[in-house]
Amino acid sequence: MRPFLLVASVALIAAGCASSPSEAPAPVVRTQIVSRPIPDAALKPCDAPAALPDRSLSARETASYWGKDRNALRACEEKRKAAVEAAGE
Repeated sequence: MRPFLLVASVALIAAGCASSPSEAPAPVVRTQIVSRPIPDAALKPCDAPAALPDRSLSARETASYWGKDRNALRACEEKRKAAVEAAGE
């Protein structure tokens, strides 16, 4: 008789864990793509490197042209970074 009571008890406990038909339906999950506008500054092309004269440059001229190119590179990187952030990447 004891094994029967044990099996019956386990069956009743398991039946209590079963889901009932009155449960709420599962939520509906939807994926929505949100696009953001890209800043106008990011759409402008980067500045071309400084045009060099067709002659030897002095150290001062070399530093000046190099500085102009570095500043243009920094500005271009800021635009690129803004475009990446706007796109959410």
